[in-house]
Amino acid sequence: TIINQEIQEGSCSLLYWRIHTANCRNYSCAALISALRSNPAHLTELNLSYNKPGDSGVKLLSALLEDPLCKLEKLQLWSCSIEEEGCAALISALKSNPSHLTELNLSDNKPGDSGVKLLSALLEDPHCKLQKLQLWNCSIEEKGCAALISALRSNPSHLRELDLNYNKPGDSGVKLLSALLEDPHCKLQKLELSFCSIEEKGCAALSSALRSNPSHLTELNLNYNKPGDSGVKLLSALLEDPHCKLQKLQ
Repeated sequence: TIINQEIQEGSCSLLYWRIHTANCRNYSCAALISALRSNPAHLTELNLSYNKPGDSGVKLLSALLEDPLCKLEKLQLWSCSIEEEGCAALISALKSNPSHLTELNLSDNKPGDSGVKLLSALLEDPHCKLQKLQLWNCSIEEKGCAALISALRSNPSHLRELDLNYNKPGDSGVKLLSALLEDPHCKLQKLELSFCSIEEKGCAALSSALRSNPSHLTELNLNYNKPGDSGVKLLSALLEDPHCKLQKLQ
């Protein structure tokens, strides 16, 4: 295409490219990534959400991300038919060049617990600068949550936003998450946990953690869980804490 040609020739100075719901499949993705690889230094944001590159397309994208000249800061891959194999290629690329990406959205894909374990290895890297991680509806259960939280505990100071909506960490996973929130180095400001099978015990652990380190979190989403009256009372006690900075509670 004309755009691909301009990118290859270096006459294109795009900083942000959004191809949202454009039915971009493997062959289109290949042409796009080939063009970007020939001129990788300008683009800082890429949104391929609601397309179908699949694992094979993501492998091509991974070759771009490995390039030391690649300066991508924000990568949106919401609902891109990515499974474990594609996730593995993506994470391998980001581990080899981790210092630029600050936002990653893998929502509504199927990495599962195994893919999230691979992602955890990236989050442990001290050079990883991710500030916003979105994993909405990624088939994450307790094991995946455990790996994710373990990684974030080893490198807690960069992440500001974490979206785990529509996963199944349950009370046990939320207890692990609570240990992260208790860490004084944890700087999370926004935490999304709607539809996460959280009941009273998980809510109690979460509230206790936030009371011990209340000064950073400004947004908490617990919609469509089952904290019950007792869980709501615990959250109410948290809100009474003068050090609590919550501005939005759902």
